[in-house]
Amino acid sequence: MIYHIAEYLDRTIDLPGAGMFNYISFRSALAIVVSLLIGMVFGKYIIRLLQRRQIGEEVRNLGLEGQLQKRGTPTMGGLIILAAILVPVLLFADLTNIYVQLMLATTVWLGLLGFLDDYIKVFRKRKEGLNGRFKILGQVSLGIIVGTTMWISPQIVSREPAAVRQQNEVERVVANDLGNRRTVLYLTPPEKSTDTTVPFFKNRTLDYRNLIPIEGKWGDTLGWLLYILVATFVITLVSNGANLTDGLDGLAAGVSAAIGVVLGILAYLSGNVIYSEYLSIMNIPGSGELLVFAAAFVGALLGFLWYNSFPAQVFMGDTGSLAVGGIIAVFALLIRKELLLPILCGVFIVESCSVIIQVFWFKYTKHRYGEGRRVFLMAPLHHHYQKKGYFEVKIVTRFWIVQLLLAAITLMTLKIR
Repeated sequence: MIYHIAEYLDRTIDLPGAGMFNYISFRSALAIVVSLLIGMVFGKYIIRLLQRRQIGEEVRNLGLEGQLQKRGTPTMGGLIILAAILVPVLLFADLTNIYVQLMLATTVWLGLLGFLDDYIKVFRKRKEGLNGRFKILGQVSLGIIVGTTMWISPQIVSREPAAVRQQNEVERVVANDLGNRRTVLYLTPPEKSTDTTVPFFKNRTLDYRNLIPIEGKWGDTLGWLLYILVATFVITLVSNGANLTDGLDGLAAGVSAAIGVVLGILAYLSGNVIYSEYLSIMNIPGSGELLVFAAAFVGALLGFLWYNSFPAQVFMGDTGSLAVGGIIAVFALLIRKELLLPILCGVFIVESCSVIIQVFWFKYTKHRYGEGRRVFLMAPLHHHYQKKGYFEVKIVTRFWIVQLLLAAITLMTLKIR
C-alpha cells in the first residue's frame, strides 16, 4: 500500500524521497526490518495471548530427553510468522504483480489450513488434528489454483536463456547495468511456456510440453495439465516435509530461513534481464518483485526464531509449518526452479523419506515375519538422533549447517552448468 501511495506521489507531485520506493532493493530492506520487528516486538504479545487462552502443546511421552518439559508450551505460533509476512508485503510490495498475489494467496490458504488443524488439536482435544485426507485436499487444491493461474494469466511469461536464442526469433532489449551504461541485449520474446530450469546442465531447460507425444492444441493443453500435476506434487511434498521437520526447537524456522534467502536471490536474478542474460538462465519478467516477499519471509522466520530457539517459548504448529513449506514450494514453482528443490530442500526431503521408509519397512516386516522392525530408532530423522543420545541443540545446529551447505550448492548450480 505504501508502495502504491509513494508511486502516485512521485508521479503526480514529484515528492522528494518517494522515488526510492521504485527500487526493489530498498523495499526489500524495509520488508525484512518490519517483519523482524513484528516477530520480535509483537511476538511476545501473541505468546501471552496464547498462554492466557491455554493454547499449549500436548506432548506424548516417547522417551525423548527434555520432551515432557515442553508440555504446555504455547503452540499456533505460526500466527506470528503469518502476520510478519503479510503486513510488510501488503505495505511494500507491488500488489498488482501476479507473483505477489499468488504468494499472498498461498500464505493465507495454507495458514488457514494449518490453523484449522491446530484448532482441532487444541480445542477439540483430538490429537490427530484435521483428517489427513482434508490436509491433502487443501494442498492439492492450492496446486490446482497455482498451476491454473500460471497457465491462464497473461502476466506470467518467460524468456528462454540467451544461449538458445539462435533457434528463435529475438528482440532487442535496452537496459542499464550496475554502471549505468547503456546495454543492448538480444532475448527471445516473452511467451507462455511450461519450461523449467534443469540444474547442472548448460543451455538446457525442461519443457513439460515435450513429455506429451501429441501435437497441436490438445498437446498444449495436456502439457499444462501435466504441469499442474507437478505443481500439486511439489506443494504437497514440500509442505508436508516442513511439517515433519518442525519437531525440535528452532529446527524448521532456521532451515526455512536459509532456503528463503536462496529463493530471494534466484527470484531477483531471474527477474533481471542483465543478470539472467549473463548467467544464461530463464528470464521471468516481474518475478524480481518476489524479492520483497522473500525478505519478509526470512525476516518473519528470524523474528519467530527469537522465541522459538532452545528452549522454545512458542511452537509454530501446523499454522506455521504447513504455510512455510507451501510458500517455499510455490515460490520455487513461480521462478521455474522446482527441480532445484531436491537440493535446496534436502533436509525436508530426508525427513520425509525417513518417515516413509520407517512406515514401509515396519509394515513389510510385520506382514512377512509377524513382527514389525524399524530402520531408524525413531522417525522423523531428528528424533533418531535424539534416541541415540545427541543433545537437541547439537542436532538443530548440525541440521542448520547441512542446510547452509545445501543452500551454497544450490547457488553454485548457477555457474556449474
